[in-house]
Amino acid sequence: MPRKMVVIFGTSNILWMVFAASQAFKIEISPESKVLAPIGESVSLTCSTTGCDSPSFSWRTQIDSPLNAKVRSEGTKSTLTMDPVSFDNDHSYLCTATCGSGKLEKGIQVEPYSFPKDPEIQLSGSLEVGKPVTVICLVPDVYPFDRLEIDLLKDDQVMKSQIFLEDMDKKSTETKSLEVTFIPVIKDIGKTLFCRAELHIAGIDPELAERKTTKVLQVYISPKNIVILVNPSTSLQEGGSVTMMCSSDGLPAPEIFWSKKLDNGNLQPLSGNATLTLIAMRVEDSGIYICEGVNLIGRNRKEVELIVQEKLFTVEVSPKSRIAAQIGDSVVLTCNVTGCGSPSFSWRTQIDSPLSGKVRSEGTKSTLTLSPISFENEHDYLCTVTCGHKKLEKGIQVQVYSFLRDPEIEMSDLVVNENPVTVSCKVPEVYPFDRLEIDLLMGENIIKNKGFWGDMDKQSLETKSLEMTFIPTTKDTGKVLVCRAKLNISEMEFEPKQRQSTETLYVNVAPRDTTILVSPSSIVEEGSFVNLTCFSDGLPAPKILWSKKLNNGDLQPLSENTTFTLMSTKMKDSGIYVCEGINQAGINRKEVELIIQVVPKDIQLTAFPSESVKEGDTVTISCTCGNVSEIWITLKKKAETGDKMLKSIDGTYTIPKAQLEDAGVYECESKSAVGSQLRSLTLDVKGRENNQDYLSPGLLVLYCACSLIIPVIGMTVYFVRKANMKGSYSLVEALKSKV
Repeated sequence: MPRKMVVIFGTSNILWMVFAASQAFKIEISPESKVLAPIGESVSLTCSTTGCDSPSFSWRTQIDSPLNAKVRSEGTKSTLTMDPVSFDNDHSYLCTATCGSGKLEKGIQVEPYSFPKDPEIQLSGSLEVGKPVTVICLVPDVYPFDRLEIDLLKDDQVMKSQIFLEDMDKKSTETKSLEVTFIPVIKDIGKTLFCRAELHIAGIDPELAERKTTKVLQVYISPKNIVILVNPSTSLQEGGSVTMMCSSDGLPAPEIFWSKKLDNGNLQPLSGNATLTLIAMRVEDSGIYICEGVNLIGRNRKEVELIVQEKLFTVEVSPKSRIAAQIGDSVVLTCNVTGCGSPSFSWRTQIDSPLSGKVRSEGTKSTLTLSPISFENEHDYLCTVTCGHKKLEKGIQVQVYSFLRDPEIEMSDLVVNENPVTVSCKVPEVYPFDRLEIDLLMGENIIKNKGFWGDMDKQSLETKSLEMTFIPTTKDTGKVLVCRAKLNISEMEFEPKQRQSTETLYVNVAPRDTTILVSPSSIVEEGSFVNLTCFSDGLPAPKILWSKKLNNGDLQPLSENTTFTLMSTKMKDSGIYVCEGINQAGINRKEVELIIQVVPKDIQLTAFPSESVKEGDTVTISCTCGNVSEIWITLKKKAETGDKMLKSIDGTYTIPKAQLEDAGVYECESKSAVGSQLRSLTLDVKGRENNQDYLSPGLLVLYCACSLIIPVIGMTVYFVRKANMKGSYSLVEALKSKV
């Protein structure tokens, strides 16, 4: 091998070994980035190598300051522990690892900080509504405090926010605070104060960078608005009882304390309850009583003075010192005594008239019963009570009145549309009637008023009334008449002082516009049905009455229904029918004539003495119809040249002397309004035997035969002769030639 190639190969080997060695020996440090170290806590830095079995380690600061930490190396790992972390550890630390002739170094920055506690919320005092209070948000032992931000919130509302940007002249932890002064209100109860502190350091865990503290507001109200209620009164009789109730506003609810002010100004405690009851009061119990409301933040008081009077007997009368008594009723006057064990009673009138009542006394009560009340009882009654050497008198004034019943409304007649009627409003047995006033109203409108003012010459019960005449119309139906009576005695207390009666107007309308409808017609055939329907207007709705007018003018009642029906009419049903609309206000009628027509039948046409007569006889031809009264009968004789109308009398035609030309067919036509019918007969008139011109039937037949044979013989001869002329004879050809 050439030397040059050996040199090249050796150099390559060395480079490869150096490259391999550099790739195998490595150093790592953890944590990998800057370390934020809480002051006072323990923090460890770890240096480790790979690619070397027995490395050696050394630690130093970048500026060769003391480590202020403990080093421990073992195998391929070395640990630098700072316990506790202090401001002396604020350095960049370098770890150097040596493996044989190889050396590697790696550094990491350590920054101490302090944010050890949640903020503290401090209040300058209790939260009292309406009084200013200062809230302090305190953040202790902070470093670096130039990165600190504090927010103070009430619920979601920011009260104050501050960032501490001032320069730090030295490394030290400091306590920073934020203060806010506000005036609490009732709405602040239950709201929450939030103190939030945030340390703005890059790289710090967000959960460690923010701390907060909350405090629920407890707002207080010092006692106020003290109210004292005294029952029955602040002025009492000896031996009586009193209950005093005290209340006070405040938060928390104040406790109530009762005390009495002594003559020396000191307070004598009595009770810790809101209600103070004192029984069997004495004169010396008079004085000033104090109610005091006390809670956590203050106290308030109010005074009340009780006066206990010396006990005296009293007299009370009932029901009142002046009463109104209705004539005829019973009234009991009562006289009661308190403060005297054995009183004596007497009753009298102020003018010493007779009592006209019964007195009953028992114990401390006496009654005077007046029954029934009359005019004689209108007095001032006095009850005199004697107790020992003392005498008291009380009076009751009794005033009598009479207002017993509601007014009575009366009408002079039935209320009929557009007919004048007088309404009377009557008030019975009134006293004193000089105070009576009567109003007559229609609906809410007064239509007449009357007052009975003036002197009364005597005490008596009288009936007073008001009258008014008016013309009602149908528009008044449903309106309400009100009769209102008032006894205007304001100085007397009684009920009722007003009475009233009502009556709803119902205006009657006499039947009118009565209408009859006939279906199918007022002229019908016998055996048909007929509906007669009647309508009539009026109030109340008229009652319908059907009748038939008899020959003597009387009416025969038929039906009370609106519709009267004849199912199968007969001749006797013909006549005048009357419909009457009837109500309490009157009658209205309408008539209709019903005509029942009969179709002619049972027609008889006869010839008397017979239908076959001799010439010269008298013949009577008669046409009759037995079932129709009104009929037109026509007699005529049939002929080829035209029918001949016969002058008949009541369907009878007489031929005095029958002639041969009178023979023939006679026809009778019977007509009515609803139809006609025909009958016919043949009249045979025979000639007399001694008549020269008379032809027998045999001769007549012979004559007719001859008249036919002669033309036939002539025609035969004619055709034969014609055939001979042609040389042949054909009946068919002969006939053709005729055609």
